[in-house]
Amino acid sequence: MVKRGNDNLQQAVALLIQNQALFQSEMSQAFREMREMKDKLDVIEKILVQHSQILTGLPEAIRQKVGFKAGR
Repeated sequence: MVKRGNDNLQQAVALLIQNQALFQSEMSQAFREMREMKDKLDVIEKILVQHSQILTGLPEAIRQKVGFKAGR
């Protein structure tokens, strides 16, 4: 009877170790994917900053292009 209990315990420990290894592997993959998303978001943020700067200067660029002068 003690042998059977020992076998069950060994099987449970083996399953726990297997599950921990799988969990760790999946967490590593999740962290890699999160890092990739952060890198992509950083690029998107830089593009949005550039576009914002362009849009800020657009009214003045249009005024210069059409020859508008203030005070006319």
